[in-house]
Amino acid sequence: MYDASHSDSDVVSREYKISARGVDVFYGDNHAIKEVTADFDDKTVTAFIGPSGCGKSTFLRCINRMNDTIASARVMGEILVDGEDIYDPQVDPVQLRARVGMVFQKPNPFPKSIFDNVAYGPKIHGMARGKAELQDVVESALRRGAIWDEVKDRLDEPGTGLSGGQQQRLCIARAVATEPEILLMDEPCSALDPIATAQIEELIDELRQNYSVVIVTHSMQQAARVSQKTAFFHLGNLVEYDDTGQIFTNPKDPRTESYITGRIG
Repeated sequence: MYDASHSDSDVVSREYKISARGVDVFYGDNHAIKEVTADFDDKTVTAFIGPSGCGKSTFLRCINRMNDTIASARVMGEILVDGEDIYDPQVDPVQLRARVGMVFQKPNPFPKSIFDNVAYGPKIHGMARGKAELQDVVESALRRGAIWDEVKDRLDEPGTGLSGGQQQRLCIARAVATEPEILLMDEPCSALDPIATAQIEELIDELRQNYSVVIVTHSMQQAARVSQKTAFFHLGNLVEYDDTGQIFTNPKDPRTESYITGRIG
């Protein structure tokens, strides 16, 4: 079992972008995440790997309180962003999700124009004064989503009319439009073809210059390509968490080695 509890909690929580301390998640009676403790660096891509149903996505959704939307879910323990407990009753989940953006497995553009897809978040968070400023915010986000050149002449067309890979980059642009500090990605390439996947992976590498990126992936090759840190989950436990090269070439836990060599999965 991976253990980061040797560090002094206060020092750790400020030093790292995200810190988890003894996190348990229950869906009704199902104990989905067990005592997870770990610290995640800023401006780094961290990959969560492990077999289906091992808790990767459940833990990811703890970081922006998406589990709040599931009636049977209970989250225990602490998750800190920049040293602040995001489950504190004073924290507004809507404001938190502006700071912690999320991109889902299946591209899910709103049934609105490309422009309105990206403008939606900045509008509701009051981030732009007037139309010109909003246009700048949208252009900047579409550029960071590496899709501006493809859509700049069709901003009034529906986002749902784009190809799958373009839709996913639009969703990434939508997520970064609210100026988040953290970007969560839940299998962002699983519905995409290899060319679109390569574009998203290239984009993830660029995004880490400005964001802390956490990606859940079924593809170990993808984890090896895009991440600097990798966390291996198995049966709700965080088994091992280390530099990506270390996890893939010299894992310390036999369960990690079994998964990476294909003996479990």
